[in-house]
Amino acid sequence: MSSLPAPIDLLPHRPPFLLVDELTALEPGVSATGVWRLTGDEYFFPGHFPGRPTLPGVLMCESIAQVGACAVLAHPDFTTKLPLFGGLDKARFRRQVVPGDELLIEVELGRMSARAGKGTGTVKVNGELATSCDLMFVFADR
Repeated sequence: MSSLPAPIDLLPHRPPFLLVDELTALEPGVSATGVWRLTGDEYFFPGHFPGRPTLPGVLMCESIAQVGACAVLAHPDFTTKLPLFGGLDKARFRRQVVPGDELLIEVELGRMSARAGKGTGTVKVNGELATSCDLMFVFADR
């Protein structure tokens, strides 16, 4: 079995805005699963919220987008493209996510063309749904 690429090898994102630590499953152009481990040292926790650090929901949606982008960019037809947000629908936040949590991020891609695509994703913590959303993205050249 071959090893999976590191997210940093597929994505243009860099710390502190790389929001996935590793890929645990990858089917190029179809789906991906990744993990993001929160240490508590992340830049946003001191201000969101003082005394009750909570992962911002929008960053969970971004982590879904990044894992989806790994699935897109691993496909040979899209390696020179940059998937950009075109829309975000049906975002739901079901539980608080805090320092020390490990996020399991799963994304299934839908229709893709040479110009755009769709996907749907979830974030789970300890098997419990934390966030879900539908993504739309457009392609730009890198």
